Amino acid sequence: MTDPLPSPWAGENLFVLAGPCAIESRGFALETAEQLRDIFADAGVGLVYKSSFDKANRTSASSFRGVGLDEGLSILAEIRETLGVPVITDVHDTSQVAPAAEVVDMLQTPAFLCRQSDFIAAVAAAGKPVNIKKGQFLAPWDMAKVIEKANIAADEAGVPRSFFVCERGSTFGYGNLVVDMRGLTIMRETSGCPVVFDATHSVQLPGAKGESSGGERQHAPALARAAVATGAVSGVFMETHPDPDNAPCDGPNMLPFEWLPDLLADLKAIAAISKSR
Repeated sequence: MTDPLPSPWAGENLFVLAGPCAIESRGFALETAEQLRDIFADAGVGLVYKSSFDKANRTSASSFRGVGLDEGLSILAEIRETLGVPVITDVHDTSQVAPAAEVVDMLQTPAFLCRQSDFIAAVAAAGKPVNIKKGQFLAPWDMAKVIEKANIAADEAGVPRSFFVCERGSTFGYGNLVVDMRGLTIMRETSGCPVVFDATHSVQLPGAKGESSGGERQHAPALARAAVATGAVSGVFMETHPDPDNAPCDGPNMLPFEWLPDLLADLKAIAAISKSR
């Protein structure tokens, strides 16, 4: 593995975790990563390229899941080394943690697994920054206990504590999510960690299409702007795709690339104001 790249999240400026939901092929991943690198460079916003080698939390057994662990990590390593873009991916069980940590700059945990103690401990002990997603079923202050488990595991492994807590909406009835903006400040204060706001999964409609989830991508930019305006978030997560209507997974809530320049300009300006207060 090459030397670590500069961390977009190391300073005070806003950073964004962005990319297609899943790795569809090597060529697609390299092309989209290069396009996003250029879009974010023009906007002056730090990018961490996100895409998943396996989407384990699917509505249907027939849903697209990705290219698999070995191929996916090989592709992410190539993106990192040839394009100079930091990368992040999800891990879904303890067996995936070590090989993923050898490749990526940042790990991410699925929201559904935030209470799985052994899994959280394994990810925390890997020695990489971790974006820990809050379950749709948890209150914001409940993440403090999740971070407590992560801190204990990191200390026992002798690795730095480097954790982010991520808001991705809360279950509201059946097949719907809502975002309580108060929770961003609450999570920051109670967990002691920087907060990431997941703008696109927050507008997901779980299972709404029968064989897959639906979504309302048109609302994601407004939620992202509102979250950054609270002054409580350090980063924004957004899945994005050059042709989301034809993406194999999570298309209804992914943002098209052409939306990004204006949205990033807005987020950067809002962050400058909110952080100056």
